[in-house]
Amino acid sequence: MKKILLFFLLMIISCDNQNELNDTFKLNNIKDGVIYEVNIRQYSESGRFDDFTKDIYKLKDLGVKIIWLMPIHPISKVKRKGTLGSYYSISDYKDVNPEFGNKQDFDELIAEAHKNDMLVILDWVANHTGWDHHWIKTNPEYYTTNNKGEITDPINPDTGESWGWTDVADLNFDNMEMQNEMIEAMEYWVNEHNIDGYRADAAHSCPPSFWKKSIERLNNIKNVIMLAESDGYHPGGFELIEMFDMSYNWSGHHVLNNIAKKENNSDDLSFNINRNYKDLSAEHILMNFTSNHDENTWAGTVFDRYGDGAKTFGALTYFLPGIPLIYNGQEYGLEKRLEFFEKDFIPKNKSDFYNFYSILNTIKKENHLLNIDPEVKFEIIELENKNIVCFKRSKENDSMYFIANLSNDTLEFETEIKGSFKTLINNTIYNLGSNKLKAWEFHILK
Repeated sequence: MKKILLFFLLMIISCDNQNELNDTFKLNNIKDGVIYEVNIRQYSESGRFDDFTKDIYKLKDLGVKIIWLMPIHPISKVKRKGTLGSYYSISDYKDVNPEFGNKQDFDELIAEAHKNDMLVILDWVANHTGWDHHWIKTNPEYYTTNNKGEITDPINPDTGESWGWTDVADLNFDNMEMQNEMIEAMEYWVNEHNIDGYRADAAHSCPPSFWKKSIERLNNIKNVIMLAESDGYHPGGFELIEMFDMSYNWSGHHVLNNIAKKENNSDDLSFNINRNYKDLSAEHILMNFTSNHDENTWAGTVFDRYGDGAKTFGALTYFLPGIPLIYNGQEYGLEKRLEFFEKDFIPKNKSDFYNFYSILNTIKKENHLLNIDPEVKFEIIELENKNIVCFKRSKENDSMYFIANLSNDTLEFETEIKGSFKTLINNTIYNLGSNKLKAWEFHILK
């Protein structure tokens, strides 16, 4: 009996130690890392797991610590859009899309990422399924129905009309059995395939109570990373968002797009930053981005939206409070909108954008002030010209600055910050007190 008790005691201690290791690994990968979003279908000409797996080592140059895989599951054939359908129209939560490979190929991807000290999160689509998911026949009560008893696609609650997502069937979250099966499917990928968490698609479309249960049960397996595709200004509000480690900085992203269109300026960006500080807890992390799968396909490439300012806004996402995202292809200067329902691929052409993101990674890695750290103070330096932004990061006696011209014109500026600083992008000396900036010129200063 003593031996049995000792065995169980050792098992408990071992599990506690493992959870501490997982937690340390998780925190280290979040605090100083970069998120990389992968569209497996379009990443390579083959569109298979193994063609991405062989490139994982390259992501170290970009500072990637978290790989976010867009949905990997089989895609519904019923009511599908286009030839290949949407990744977000899922027919089986516990299988992989055979077009991408098999589960062994997937496990090799996970193992290679972990070998390179990266975590992997899966895109999880909880709000709806494809029309040929087996629940449609076996458990129709799992779905939302209209007054005729017919299963419906998702409906906009503000208008009562369809969102237009006719290739998916809306799930009924009043059904607790459905919720439990959904959570079991999420547990499956953590238990059986050692993934590290989830990006929750349209997180605000599901009740906060569902995500609370999900996150608690997942964390009982390992300390997962949870990213919400939402913000506190969507339904569910901050009660929902604070359950997650990270969420989208949607409002900040729209400000960046609007600055490029000359509809906003530095005052709007400052307002957004201050509002985030006021509304979010110090522990919550915002994901900053200039592109993702939605923006690239439906709104345009970074060149469509930012023009000559693509690098300027990209660098800004590294300096703003939060964690930066790279959408696959940005490192190659992707100049096209990737198809959503058809096969496409990212040309791996040589581009100065690869060097650009590598330099940003080096700066981030070598300067702890760019880490996520509640003790790092972020300040907005107000300037007279509203087309220039200037920010400061500091901790104790250490400080860094970011200054950028967010316009097509050469602009002069003057600040109360005296002295010369080293520019970390090109290792020259720059006077932050009084100077001029060419169109879209920016500096990270130490």
